[in-house]
Amino acid sequence: MNNKKSHEPSKFTDHYAKISQAIEYFSRNQLLQPGLAELSRHVGLSEFHLQRVFSQWVGVSPKQYLQYLTKQYAKQCLRNDSVLGAALESGLSGAGRLHDLMIRCEGVTPGEYKRWGKGLRIVYGIHGSPFGMCLLASTDRGVCKLAFFDDEAQQQALIDELFMEWGEAQILSDNEATECVFNAIFAGCYTPQPSQEGSNTVPKLTPLNVLLKGSPFQLKVWEALLVIPEGGLCSYQQIADYTEQPTAARAVASAIAKNNIGYLIPCHRVIRGNGDFSQYRWGGVRKQSLIAWEASTTASLSSEAAD
Repeated sequence: MNNKKSHEPSKFTDHYAKISQAIEYFSRNQLLQPGLAELSRHVGLSEFHLQRVFSQWVGVSPKQYLQYLTKQYAKQCLRNDSVLGAALESGLSGAGRLHDLMIRCEGVTPGEYKRWGKGLRIVYGIHGSPFGMCLLASTDRGVCKLAFFDDEAQQQALIDELFMEWGEAQILSDNEATECVFNAIFAGCYTPQPSQEGSNTVPKLTPLNVLLKGSPFQLKVWEALLVIPEGGLCSYQQIADYTEQPTAARAVASAIAKNNIGYLIPCHRVIRGNGDFSQYRWGGVRKQSLIAWEASTTASLSSEAAD
């Protein structure tokens, strides 16, 4: 079935629209430390309503959430320069973890790279995620694109981009075909479960494959991103060191900027060494929202597990 109708935005997508306005205002006026009343006036909601929006979307108050958008917090994360090594020691090498998902990577072969996807069947859909509207494209071998947008012009640009990236593939618009994958990706955003680490119960992780198309160096960088734990941040230099190319921080930044699978390949977890959040392919505010969302939920789940 070829369904070209966009997925209707969810309540969480609507919440994100207001929260992104609050994030943008907070970031521009961070030194003035705007309070709840000022943020509420800016987004056009009552203080009670804004509190409820944050609570429903991320499970914490605006004050708790926005603390993770400060340079002080970012620098604190970067000071823990053993984050990649610690993750490896925990057995996360070879696959990433996102909520209840185990992310597994497969790269196209050099021959497939040259053939521009010839022989592949790709279906894509438009869905309303907790972080705004997104385009999700998938093959029998895994997700090959996950990108966010804010308006119809950006949506069309992403569709055109998909056809350019996989020029010889059979590409079909089918929201129903991608909805199951979409739900698997974002289900943990709505009902995150406390970690079972340290207990006798091993969490059951649902495998989710991603199909990567890039140079050997780009694949190495993208796979390194999967090692950064949720709620953690790394600098471009730390990723370069991890890939054993310490002089390649600029090349690392370039590879990260070309990541086509947002959120699942967590390029949003890489920031500048001075604590600046830096740019993001799908918008700086969205990058901040992802960073603070993961930090908030990770802190909440850690607190619940400790009780």
